[in-house]
Amino acid sequence: MDPKADKLVRKTAMVASVTAAYFLLTSDYGNQPNILDPIKSKILSAESTVKEFIFGPKKESQVSKVGGEVVTPAAEKQP
Repeated sequence: MDPKADKLVRKTAMVASVTAAYFLLTSDYGNQPNILDPIKSKILSAESTVKEFIFGPKKESQVSKVGGEVVTPAAEKQP
């Protein structure tokens, strides 16, 4: 097997193993806060980063927080 393909297969297998282990460990906890929450946030962050890279950022649904208030881009333009 080509060394680059072998390296890709190994990395893919490791990521799949970690993801499967995470889901198996968290299946008993449900929505309760637990020690694995930082890992979940990293997985979701990586997922959104990959989606933005492939599909581009969603400009119509961007919402920013300013001083604790949720401000949509349309509301920012109005005085």
